[in-house]
Amino acid sequence: MHEPPRIITLTTDFGTSDAYVGIMKGVILSINPNAQIVDLTHAIPPQDIYEAAFSIYAAHSYFPKGTIHIIVVDPGVGSDRQAIVTRTDDAFFVCPDNGVLSYLLQSVENEGGRPINSVAIQNSVYCLPEVSNTFHGRDVFAPVAAHLSLGVPLDDIGPPLKTLVQLPIQVSELSGSTLTGQIVKIDRFGNAITNISETAIARLKSTSTGGVYTYEIRVRRVRLHRLNRAYAESGVGKPLAIVGSSGLLEIAVNGDSAEKQLGLKRGDAVVIRKVRQKT
Repeated sequence: MHEPPRIITLTTDFGTSDAYVGIMKGVILSINPNAQIVDLTHAIPPQDIYEAAFSIYAAHSYFPKGTIHIIVVDPGVGSDRQAIVTRTDDAFFVCPDNGVLSYLLQSVENEGGRPINSVAIQNSVYCLPEVSNTFHGRDVFAPVAAHLSLGVPLDDIGPPLKTLVQLPIQVSELSGSTLTGQIVKIDRFGNAITNISETAIARLKSTSTGGVYTYEIRVRRVRLHRLNRAYAESGVGKPLAIVGSSGLLEIAVNGDSAEKQLGLKRGDAVVIRKVRQKT
């Protein structure tokens, strides 16, 4: 039985009004006509490495094992930054070494250091014959990913790397009866996604026993006193807190944008405090 075609995903800040994404697909299909190409997103804000890092981290685990992810958010294109391939147990990541894998690497470290192998892309055989200084998505990342999809061994791509660039990624912190985190992404609905996981909230709930407790969730001037199970549990136009599909706490407004209505932005602090009710 033949193996199914290898999936290659694309995450870029190119948008779709220009031909850049289509050109990358043309390069991939010229090398491997049977590749399955999935557009993860091309709406990353220009040069926003943090946004790209969060997006690939949130999405990669939902793809079949062996998927190849190309991430091209590359303000350093043409400079001395490395072009790399990183392989985990489940996937390949073809991208610049500029911190775009920071959330992924952090999660690997938190889970006990699953094996990761990274190489610098240095074997020109697997790139286009002419490499521009401005479009490595076309000339480097797309052809390398296509060759990987045909079974080229990782070691053939280039020499191993011991360390990768990592951005300073904030993690939520639990101290006594207070859990502190921050907004890490605003989605297109204006929902503010935080770095506070459902697991962290469960740890907060287990910090003490006895008595009856409520929870106060604070972000800017907003005070919320419960976690919703659905957006519709709050009235239209009302702010709410909910654990979203990514397993992370979100601040939202039912039927509206929390970003606009509440003035929220990436980096804003979010605090959950466990408060004992008076009897």
